[in-house]
Amino acid sequence: MSTPIRIGLIGTGRVGQVHARSVAAIDDAELTWVCDPFVEGARALAARHGGRVTADAGDVFAADDVDAVIIASPTPTHVALIAAALDAGVPALCEKPIDLDIDKVDTLRARAAASTVPFALGFNRRFDPHFAALHRRVVEGDIGRLEQLAITSRDPAPQAKEYVESSGGIFRDMTIHDLDMARFFVPDIVEVTARGANQFDAAARELRDYDAVQLILRGAGDELITITNSRHSAYGYDQRLEAFGDRGLLQVGNVGPDVVRGYFERSVEAAGPYHSFFVERYVDAYRLELVEFLKAVRGETSTSPGFEDGRAALVLANAGQEAARTGASVRVDLSA
Repeated sequence: MSTPIRIGLIGTGRVGQVHARSVAAIDDAELTWVCDPFVEGARALAARHGGRVTADAGDVFAADDVDAVIIASPTPTHVALIAAALDAGVPALCEKPIDLDIDKVDTLRARAAASTVPFALGFNRRFDPHFAALHRRVVEGDIGRLEQLAITSRDPAPQAKEYVESSGGIFRDMTIHDLDMARFFVPDIVEVTARGANQFDAAARELRDYDAVQLILRGAGDELITITNSRHSAYGYDQRLEAFGDRGLLQVGNVGPDVVRGYFERSVEAAGPYHSFFVERYVDAYRLELVEFLKAVRGETSTSPGFEDGRAALVLANAGQEAARTGASVRVDLSA
C-alpha cells in the first residue's frame, strides 16, 4: 500500500464531518490536522477520526505533515483559504461555492489558472455512482445525440431562516449543484430561463428568496436542460436524472437504503422510504470525489471539477436569479 496522503480539514460543521468520514474510509488517506475557530468542535471530530487540533488555518498550511487540505468552512472564508493554499503550494479540495460574489471569485481567477497546485471544487454529484454511470453511457453514445436533460432535486424540508439568510439564495445554494450537473453533460450553456415561486416557506418569502424554482438552460448545440428544485418533499430527498437522445432514454431514479419491494392485497411495489438527506444519499459520492482529488495530489490525471467549473456554476446561478427576477431569458458566455 502506498504512503497515506496526509490531509488537513478546515471546517468541522455538517459537511466537514462528512469529509472526515470519507478520509477515514480511504486506506491511503490520513487526517492529520483538524481546524475550526470553534475549537471544541474540532476536538470532538479529531477524537473520532484523529489529527491535531487548531483554531488557526495558518497552522495547517505551515505544517510539515499536510499534503493536501479540504476546505469545508463557511463560504465567506473560501477565497482567502484558497489563496492561502495556492501561496503555500498545498493542493486543496474546496466546498462549493467559491464565493457568493462573482467579483471576489474573479480576484483569484488568473492566479488559479496560472497555478500548478492541484485544486478541486466540491461538486460531489458528478461522482455519484448512478449519475456517473448514466453520464458514461451518454458519452459512449448509448442514446445517440443528447437532446434533452432533466434534473430533479428536492430537499426533504425547508432550511432554517438563519441558513437561508446567509446562503446566497436558492440559486447559489441549492440549484448550483444542478447547474454543475448540467455542465457535466453540456459544458457550453449559452442561455438561462428561470421562474421562482413562494409556495410554502414564509422565511424564504420574507428574505425575498424562493422556495421552488424551475429553469430551462440551452446549450450551444441547442440541447435543452430542465432543472426542477423545491425546498420540500413529503416522500424524502428527491434526486433524479433523465437523459434523452435520438436513440433512446436513460434514467436514474431515487435511491433508498434497500431495494426490497412488497406486494400485498392493497398495494403493490411498496418500498421503504428514500434517503432522508444528502449525507445519506451521497455518502459514496463524497468518498469517490475525494479519491479522484487524491489522484491529482499524487500527480496523476484527475477528472475533478476545478476553479473554472466553480466559476461557471456561479455565473449560471446568477443568471438564473436574474431571469427569475426579470422574467426574461439571460444570455451567458462562460468563456468570458
